[in-house]
Amino acid sequence: MEAKKNPELEIGRNSSLYFAIGLNLMLLLSWRTLEYKTYEKSDIAMDILQVDQEIEEEIPIININTPPPPPPPPPPVVSLTVEIVEDNEDIEETVFESTEIDQDAAVIDRDYEVSDIQVEEVAEDVEVAFAIIEDVPVFPGCEGLNKRKTKECFQKKVQAHVLKNFRYPQTASELGLQGRVSVVFVIDTEGMATNIRSRGPDKILEKEAERIIRILPKMKPGKQRGKPVKVAYAVPIFFKLAE
Repeated sequence: MEAKKNPELEIGRNSSLYFAIGLNLMLLLSWRTLEYKTYEKSDIAMDILQVDQEIEEEIPIININTPPPPPPPPPPVVSLTVEIVEDNEDIEETVFESTEIDQDAAVIDRDYEVSDIQVEEVAEDVEVAFAIIEDVPVFPGCEGLNKRKTKECFQKKVQAHVLKNFRYPQTASELGLQGRVSVVFVIDTEGMATNIRSRGPDKILEKEAERIIRILPKMKPGKQRGKPVKVAYAVPIFFKLAE
C-alpha cells in the first residue's frame, strides 16, 4: 500500500529560505539592540529663556553744513600771434663728398718687414697642479736638491709646518667637533700661499686649517718652461680628540 503525499504541502521545500529570513531578522534585532541608546533625564536642563521686547532706538539725523567745493579754475587764455618774415636771406647748402673708392683710385703697394711688426707679450695667468709641475716650489731648507728630492722635501716641510703650528680650537673641543679638513691653496709667482680654500665638517675647524696654511713661509716659486707660475697644492689636516 503506497503512502499518499501531496507534493505541494511538503514542509522542507523552502526551509533554507525561511532560515535565511530568520537569520536576517535576528541579526537586525541584535544590531538595533546594540545601537539602542538611553539618556538620563536628570542631565537635561530645561530652562525657559525670556526675551524682553526689543526697543528700537531712533538715531537722529543731523545735517552738517558743508561748504560747497570751490569752482574750477578758468581755462588758460592762449594768444596766437603770427609774425610774417620776408624770405630774403641766402642759405648756404652743405655739400657732402662721397667717400667711396672707384676703379680710378690709386692703390699704394708697400712691403712690410718683420722688424716693422711689434708683438706685445701678454703675461699669462697659468695655474699648474703640483703633481705635473716641472720645477716644484722650493720650501726654505730644500735648496740644492734634485727635482725628486725637492718635491719630497717640500711635502715633508709642509707636514712639519702643520704639526708645529697645529692648535685645537677650544670651542671645537668643547663641542666635540672632529674630522678631516681638506685645504687647497695656490703658491703664486712670488712664492706666497694665496687663494686658500678649505672644506671640512665645521667652519671652526676650517678657519683653524686656513690659519695654519696662511702663515706658511715665503718659498721659491715653481716654474714651468723656465717661467714662474702659480702652483696649486692640497693638504689634508685631521682634527681628532683624544679619548
